[in-house]
Amino acid sequence: MEAGDAPLTPSPENMAALRSAKKALRLEMKRRVAALSDAEKRRQTEVVSRRLIAHPKYQNCQRIAVFLSMADEIQTEYIIKDVFQRGKECFIPRYKSRSNHMDMVKLCSAEAIQQLPLTSWNIRQPAADGSQEEALTTGGLDLILMPGLGFDKHGNRLGRGKGYYDTYLERCLQHSKGKPYTIALAFKEQICDEVPVTETDEKINEVLYEAP
Repeated sequence: MEAGDAPLTPSPENMAALRSAKKALRLEMKRRVAALSDAEKRRQTEVVSRRLIAHPKYQNCQRIAVFLSMADEIQTEYIIKDVFQRGKECFIPRYKSRSNHMDMVKLCSAEAIQQLPLTSWNIRQPAADGSQEEALTTGGLDLILMPGLGFDKHGNRLGRGKGYYDTYLERCLQHSKGKPYTIALAFKEQICDEVPVTETDEKINEVLYEAP
């Protein structure tokens, strides 16, 4: 393809094959993580958290978005506490379940998480009352910590299929600060040889996990 040409649109057959491959890989990733003991997940969480906190991108950022973790993800409670201890500004996701729209809204303290309402996914998120600062309406973001089900070493990410983060990263491009640096947090069991992707899937800059 010549420089400047538009990317080719995948055929319906290719799109169906991609969707099928993603579905199979999601099931495999969920199976791998489900096989981990709670103690092993805590151990890997500690390793990954330490690596992140020592990372120059983390140390030098001021405005950071952090996901509130589910049971099958690297746990982020310690990271959020560290964000506040360092005087950084912390933003967390607020999802609209009937669309792929997500905002990153400001969290006032680590303790405030326990007062947030639970969603149908059994994770906490800010109420949609418009009272919290949204990152892209003010100073943008320096760093986004990315969840996911699977990752490869080329920066490809397998999400849960809703497209929340891909769409949000596209919106970040419209902000004067531009696209934030993105770091995924993963169990080593979530690292794949190759994640199937489409042209709407956003690459991530880096994946942190316990290397073998």
